[in-house]
Amino acid sequence: MSSVVEEIQCGSTLFEQEELQEMSGVNVGGGYVEVMCGCTSHRYGDAVARLRVFPNGDLEITCECTPGCDEDKLTPAAFEKHSGRETARKWKNNVWVIIGGEKVPLSKTVLLKYYNESSKKLNRSNKSQGTKVSHRDEFVGCIECGKERRFRLRSRDECRLHHNAMADPNWKCSDFPYDKITCEAEEERGSRKVYKGCTRSPTCKGCTSCVCFGCELCRFSDCSCQTCVDFTINVEA
Repeated sequence: MSSVVEEIQCGSTLFEQEELQEMSGVNVGGGYVEVMCGCTSHRYGDAVARLRVFPNGDLEITCECTPGCDEDKLTPAAFEKHSGRETARKWKNNVWVIIGGEKVPLSKTVLLKYYNESSKKLNRSNKSQGTKVSHRDEFVGCIECGKERRFRLRSRDECRLHHNAMADPNWKCSDFPYDKITCEAEEERGSRKVYKGCTRSPTCKGCTSCVCFGCELCRFSDCSCQTCVDFTINVEA
């Protein structure tokens, strides 16, 4: 009898048992696969958490860095910042899982293949429609000092960071995901703010080339805000 590799079903996707068997903390849910993960800061040490991989490519992290930590449903980029990692914006290399007793970056595991497939599908969809999704930079104001901080929106992760910041009525400078700053940090000069990354005109104030009213890059099926809910319903209709 030929040996058949047992498969673990995760919603509509499949993982082979041998792909997960040496990973620590594997838990198979009804529509996801969960594993132990972490991120290391040279200053604070290891922050451990649990990563959930969903069939649509979504990645969701529940932090367990301390017994009292209540941070959940974090994106890998947000978890990277929460852990205090000094070289942020490289979560694929900085967030790790334990395989065979060793820390292995997510980029070197099978856990990102559905995330990557989702990204490629989005790119193919945009190309087939003859369009290029473009999002200009946006600014979020601090509730304490009123200073505005720039958010780049070139990738899905960056769009999610901006989306979460906009949804937080108490957002402040110390929540800025890219650098550790305080309200004392200088705000961008007004002459610099006018440059928002439009591909048509550097100082564009908003046009069809850089203003997006909703796409798979900046709307999220796991978000409960009305904007994302409406977008998801319309896409699935």
